Amino acid sequence: MKKIMMLLVMAAMTISALADEGMWIPMLLGRNEADMQRAGMRITAKDIYDINHACLKDAILLFNQGCTGEYVSSEGLFLTNHHCGYSYITKYSTVEHDYLTRGFWAKSREEEIPCQGLTATRLVRMEDVTAQVLDGVTPETSESERAAIIERNIKAITDRAEDGTHYKAVIKPFYYGNQYFMYINEVFTDVRLVGAPPSNIGKFGGDTDNWMWPRHTGDFSMFRVYADENNLPANYSKANRPYKPLKHLEISLDGVKEGDFTFVFGYPGTTQRYVTSDAVELMANVENPIRIALRTIRLNHYKNAMEKSPAQRLKYASKVASVANYWKKWQGETEGINRMKGVEKKRDFEQKYQQWANDKPQYYNVLPQLHEAYSEMGPIEIELIYYSEGARASDFMLRAQKYSQLANEEDFMKIIGVVNRLKEDNDKYFEDFDQHTIVDRAIFIETFLYLWEAGHAPYLNEKTGTKVAVEQKLGKIYDESLLNNKKKLKAFLDDYTAKSAGKLKKDPAVDLFNKAYALAHDPQKIAKYKKTNQDIQNLMRIYVKGMMEMQPQVNFFPDANLTLRVAYGHIEGFNSFDGAHYEPFSDLKGIMDKENPDIYDYVVEDKLKSLYALKDYGPYGIVTNINDSTIEETSDGYLVRYNRKTLKDMPVCFIATNHTTGGNSGSPVLNADGRLIGINFDRCWEGTMSDLLFDPNYCRNICLDIRYCLFIIDKFADAGHLIKEMTLVSSK
Repeated sequence: MKKIMMLLVMAAMTISALADEGMWIPMLLGRNEADMQRAGMRITAKDIYDINHACLKDAILLFNQGCTGEYVSSEGLFLTNHHCGYSYITKYSTVEHDYLTRGFWAKSREEEIPCQGLTATRLVRMEDVTAQVLDGVTPETSESERAAIIERNIKAITDRAEDGTHYKAVIKPFYYGNQYFMYINEVFTDVRLVGAPPSNIGKFGGDTDNWMWPRHTGDFSMFRVYADENNLPANYSKANRPYKPLKHLEISLDGVKEGDFTFVFGYPGTTQRYVTSDAVELMANVENPIRIALRTIRLNHYKNAMEKSPAQRLKYASKVASVANYWKKWQGETEGINRMKGVEKKRDFEQKYQQWANDKPQYYNVLPQLHEAYSEMGPIEIELIYYSEGARASDFMLRAQKYSQLANEEDFMKIIGVVNRLKEDNDKYFEDFDQHTIVDRAIFIETFLYLWEAGHAPYLNEKTGTKVAVEQKLGKIYDESLLNNKKKLKAFLDDYTAKSAGKLKKDPAVDLFNKAYALAHDPQKIAKYKKTNQDIQNLMRIYVKGMMEMQPQVNFFPDANLTLRVAYGHIEGFNSFDGAHYEPFSDLKGIMDKENPDIYDYVVEDKLKSLYALKDYGPYGIVTNINDSTIEETSDGYLVRYNRKTLKDMPVCFIATNHTTGGNSGSPVLNADGRLIGINFDRCWEGTMSDLLFDPNYCRNICLDIRYCLFIIDKFADAGHLIKEMTLVSSK
């Protein structure tokens, strides 16, 4: 009876933990169909994924290798986030043509900008290939033999799948290698920038509002896929034509209300839902604080520089966006884990797992082995974090890394290629060296001081011992390095031979980098790290398999791995841990309330202010009629007079309970009929621990309301020709 009660408690706990949680495999969505329809969905699983007919999955694409996009026209036009297209918007911006600041809108197909290196990938079909991948693997097979067999099988399977086609096949493990799926993809390489709002819209709130709610960010950009005359992928050519997707999304103008069913269809990147308490504690209480502190140093110096001039702002905007994104996420993640008592909850579950596993030889020792493995791996991983986030924080050390690689290169032909690339790098580096060196020198010195004070830069102790002495030594390294002397460096590279390597290794910058690298990458430690990490992956396969056997009533979802998934939930506000209640919607009035011309993140475009003042929202705003009553006293009593008032609002963003993560940026948010109502772009800071632990009370995905997106395209940018390509649907 005690065992039965324990199983019932575990089942209830797990089902509760999975409420609103999940990133589901489209091919297997039939298992969720009844639940989704009970939640409010009015379409079927086959409407979402079907290899025999055009379906919603044909309108979804993987944007490059880290975001999602969705087709919104039959002419290859697709939407994604502004921050997903950010690097390409920046790449084609100049001081004279500053698309980042002013926005960009192609008025014709000829004005669309080809984006070299950008890809858009469509999933053709997926297939469970577990049996084929594990063919030849037995319970007696060693882990090394297992890995070799799987590698051979995967190559054979993908080679057969690609043979005679233009498709690309990839096989990925699920549940830590308990299951394998093959993805057959169509990869397009001619992708062109069509439109992007100015940063004061596309990045409104900037890093201040990042991961926060309420949000007022018009986080979208537009691209178009081109194909050859047969509608097949092709490299850029003027002869290419707009791609005609099998399916593009209908766009709903009906809007959303609290409680509405929603689902997100996209490519979530990485989650670690099933890791043990050891992994969660290491991440939240050891690794994240180190990362946060070291990134804070960089951000402080970048932001100070950005305030000095428009050119400096443009120069450092991309750096700040890159560094700040996870800097803030890690803070929310740690706060959320500790608030949830996540480590303790994991330990409670592991205790129950151990009780269940004690009479099962396959599983009874897996948790003790995982604990030992994390104890061995943790210190090495921490050292690697100090190296990656600290020793490599400055551009100076990134350059030193490149020159270290040159000094260690022995192939003469490769040396010539490296030297030529370094010469090109130097031309760009020294263009604004006098300005940049002030920022970079400060970052270099401060990050290495942090490492030294933490005991992770012992190589700085030679002939030093005080903080002042170390700081002086670092300044001398920066100032006297050949890497920062334009004239001498040019002469050195012009005359470079294999014999020059010895002199290069003695350069103070290269020497410092080599010492930092050697400390973090001691061969014995790295070999141990790789082996231990692989041991953890192997043990997790057994642990998760046992978890599934222990709870057969649970519909487990696999961790995200940048494959197409569906997450579903509802429009819903939440009570923040500070006691505030957040409604699930934001509007244009909120932008005006936040406006501050002295803070770049909160500058509001003049035209947007004008449209707001005129309430000129076109068909995209909300019109509300209310009765505004007045009471007037008369000789025979009170006469109530009613005056009808019309209010106009412009929705901007909303939040929902869909389970998302990195990679879901740009994903379509769809309503019960499978129509586009928004574009996913962030998560609430209070719920950023959802990669590890999901709390339905706090975990919310943040979405751009598609009506605000259309309003900006049409009324703000005067790009109505793009709206005409789309299929807009309204039941009103």
